Amino acid sequence: MASTYLKRTNGTPTNDKIGTISVWFKRSKLGSDQRIHMNFADSSNYGYMKLHGDNYFHVVGVSSGSESTHVKTNRLFRDTNAWYHLVVAIDTTQATASDRTKFYINGVQETSLAQSDYPSQNLAHPLLIASGSNYHTVGSAENGTVSFDGSMSHFHKCDGTALAPTVFGSTDSTTGEWKINTSPSFTVGNTGYTILKDGNTITDQSSNSNDFTLGGGTLTKTEDCPSNVFPTINPLTYSTTKWNIINGNLKTNGLASGESAAWRSVYGTLGASSGKYYFEMKVTKTASDPNNFRVGIVDAEQMKYAGDNASFINESRGYGYQGTNGNVVNGGANTSYGNSYTANDIIGCAFDLDNHKIYFSKNGTWQNSGDPTSGATGTGSALNLATGYTYLPAVSHYYDDDRIEFNFGNGYFGTTAVASAGTNASGIGIFEYDVPTGYTALSTKGLNL
Repeated sequence: MASTYLKRTNGTPTNDKIGTISVWFKRSKLGSDQRIHMNFADSSNYGYMKLHGDNYFHVVGVSSGSESTHVKTNRLFRDTNAWYHLVVAIDTTQATASDRTKFYINGVQETSLAQSDYPSQNLAHPLLIASGSNYHTVGSAENGTVSFDGSMSHFHKCDGTALAPTVFGSTDSTTGEWKINTSPSFTVGNTGYTILKDGNTITDQSSNSNDFTLGGGTLTKTEDCPSNVFPTINPLTYSTTKWNIINGNLKTNGLASGESAAWRSVYGTLGASSGKYYFEMKVTKTASDPNNFRVGIVDAEQMKYAGDNASFINESRGYGYQGTNGNVVNGGANTSYGNSYTANDIIGCAFDLDNHKIYFSKNGTWQNSGDPTSGATGTGSALNLATGYTYLPAVSHYYDDDRIEFNFGNGYFGTTAVASAGTNASGIGIFEYDVPTGYTALSTKGLNL
């Protein structure tokens, strides 16, 4: 979350010239500085790691009031659906300058650099030193005003050893993808720690007791993690940029600055062409006309990239359930279906891509006496789906005061946990209501069931 950061007072390091920081992160916002970690000794001595507003990654160190190191990538990091694994290994005792600061993304060293001002040999590195005010922050600058917007997992610091990324991850022999090592083994040193390892705990889970405190905001546990990626709202589509997207890209919070009321849609970052999936959408606020909402799925090829009138249900392969009258809509054609819905209602969407049916529930009750488990019979299904396409979750709404929140399986609407988690035979994801038998969350594990 953009307002959430962690903080702790540092101790005396085992070695202020050698150390390693490893973290998995999933970013939400682009185009603004996102500080991942900062070590603040005093106003003249500090170091930080961040994603720049231009989306490159860099490490900056200030010693005795002057910049002593600045290393940044040419490569840009703009994927808001992926988890990145970042390792920064520091050893200023090395004779070769380029060996003094190395950073790796998903196990691969970044060697194409836009700037490579390496620290001088044997410099006490600003990311590792301890003096003066002497504290660490995670997700923020020293005063808490510049924060990382997204999720983090498995934040490790090693004090005294420059470690390889293979301590914290490995290449999957089947997929060839970089995967997390959930129990890395390393000597932590005096100021080392492990946090955010099992859920959202900020108690040090290493052999030390270097616990963090919550500096600001709300820290929530997410099912979305490096080993099981869940969708969020895609911030890169044209229509989506017209909305203010917050809470890890899972909530719309009114129109973006300068935008006027019009139908616009938001889309999920994961889609599927086969299988059975379930997600939930909650209406959290409505304008004076309270029912300007449509929730459902759309063919990935028919997402609206331009034009203000971007309601996904106008597409031939867009299928939605609208709040105004409870009708279902496809290609602009309305069909009587269920009850209307408004603020605080939770809509469930079950889409069966094997039998090409879609169903909607309101507050746990399947509309039109629908039975998502009826297979090819399609008892009470809302619409028949065109075959051979990849479908994404979608929502359209209209006014600046309209608000919706997705639960793709994280178990939260915004920062509020579901009131009473329903049953879910797949064991993937946490939802307010029961997941129909045979369905699962739309996630990387769900896609591979």
